[in-house]
Amino acid sequence: MSTVQELADQLFTAEQTKQAIAPIAEQIKAIAGKEDPLKVAYEIQQINLKRRTKSGARIVGKKIGLTSLAVQQQIGVDQPDYGSIFAESAHGTYEVIDGSSWIQPKAEAEIAFVLAKDLNKEKHTLADIISATEYVLPAFEVVDSRIANWKISLLDTVADNASYVAFVLGGQPVPLSHIDLSRCGMYIERQGQEVSVGAGVNCLGNPLNAAVWLADRMVAMGTPLKAGEILLSGALGPMVGLGREESLTAHIEGLGSVTLIIE
Repeated sequence: MSTVQELADQLFTAEQTKQAIAPIAEQIKAIAGKEDPLKVAYEIQQINLKRRTKSGARIVGKKIGLTSLAVQQQIGVDQPDYGSIFAESAHGTYEVIDGSSWIQPKAEAEIAFVLAKDLNKEKHTLADIISATEYVLPAFEVVDSRIANWKISLLDTVADNASYVAFVLGGQPVPLSHIDLSRCGMYIERQGQEVSVGAGVNCLGNPLNAAVWLADRMVAMGTPLKAGEILLSGALGPMVGLGREESLTAHIEGLGSVTLIIE
């Protein structure tokens, strides 16, 4: 039977070599035995996060994954998850990004919260999130599973840092007082063609609900969200597959647009 360290090593090697591996969910369940296998999956995630930070990577926030029913249905899971995001893979709108190290990337249109205050209560409210948020931005998250053909369960993606690989931020900060996130429409276009349509309501009913979920979860894990961190809300609509040398633009009502360019 594989160990937690061995499964973490397999995921790390898959990322480094661009060779996706078979699903590891059953091995995670075997390790867990009668315990919660989700806890084991997050232990695997933490091993590789520590490996990256020891190599100089800097965590700048968190991503919430699987908040959209459309995305949950696309990949066959039934609850959110979270992972860490890094300064080294943060980009601005229209920045040309080298995607040559990615395996099977997809893009999601999301809302980025930039925090001005810590979120350290045991239970948070929507008002707590609003008070703690300095501003929001339109964003793309690029996800890239190290599991072959995206044949993932919740355990696979949690172990794989919630399938994170990069993110792109728009350039026009918007105060939360200026927008109703639950009602904002979203569409992604590629060469003038709509390829994904959604809305804030698709993200746990309201992206603020996703932020509450994450804030509570991080306090429970002993690592509360801090001022200055970036929080990616999760997808507002279906993921879009990415090829080489292409661009996508996401338009989010009330927030403007953000453009992802891959070379």
